[in-house]
Amino acid sequence: MNKSIKIWLNYLIGAAVCTGLVYTIITEVKKQTGSIDDSLWQQTGSMILPVICIALMLLNSLLESYKWYLLLSWVQPVRYVHAAASYLAGIAFSVITPNRIGEYPGRILYLRGGNTFRHIHVSVSGVVSQLAGIWGAGLVGLVYYNYAFPSAYGRLALAGCIIINILIALVYWRFESWWPRLEQIKYLRRFGVYGRLMSRVPAGHRMKVLAISALRVAVFTAQYLILLKWLNVSLPLVPGYCMAALFFWVMAVVPSLALTELGIRGAVSIWIFQSFSANTIGILAATGSLWLLNLMVPALAGSILILRMKWLK
Repeated sequence: MNKSIKIWLNYLIGAAVCTGLVYTIITEVKKQTGSIDDSLWQQTGSMILPVICIALMLLNSLLESYKWYLLLSWVQPVRYVHAAASYLAGIAFSVITPNRIGEYPGRILYLRGGNTFRHIHVSVSGVVSQLAGIWGAGLVGLVYYNYAFPSAYGRLALAGCIIINILIALVYWRFESWWPRLEQIKYLRRFGVYGRLMSRVPAGHRMKVLAISALRVAVFTAQYLILLKWLNVSLPLVPGYCMAALFFWVMAVVPSLALTELGIRGAVSIWIFQSFSANTIGILAATGSLWLLNLMVPALAGSILILRMKWLK
């Protein structure tokens, strides 16, 4: 195929994908946030609070971009700017996949370089580290929940969370010690590459990635509490933090589609916070605002970056 034709086709494909994603995101945001009464926004607290949340959204994006940059650097030299653009493109792809599973494939697709198989394996470390942060925070939330609202289901969830946290820790820290045995099983040999790659990554580097993941959880938990306060949902600080952490854990467990998950988020948030506040409209609005800030705004930015993707070699 002629080189100039490929260039034009890349632009046309990128423009079509970008337009489709932007249209879908904007349409869904309007549909899912249109039910919130406009008068609610006239009864909010100080405007410094949403400004802080926007700053935290930028911090959250910078942290995840830096984490992805560190992960990619295990495979090959990469510029931080390129890693950040890859992260935003992945967010754009994630909004049309269940439980946002398309995020890391979208990031890798944006890179379009060699070492794709190795990119896949370091992305596994990114997923596992973020799961460790969410499930660790969820464990804190479940401990408080069982203390404040004891029940058989709560104890069962706590026991399951402890077991999963142990398994996540073993996969993240000790997987390379298992891979020789896994390679003996035909269908698991592909995971041997991940084991060999991890064996060359110093523990300090993995600790840094895990620390960034935990910090991200703290950032968007703080965002949620600030938005709840701004929308006049009164919560005590420590119980509020624990229940907000529990909210993110539940959202990680419940299957959902990013574009339609606001309804699920709203139902979960009301169930979690209704014991502390009767302001259900404020709870729903805070949940929707967090969803918009941390997912839809970066997704829109990523959709625009898709214009630069090379779909044809």
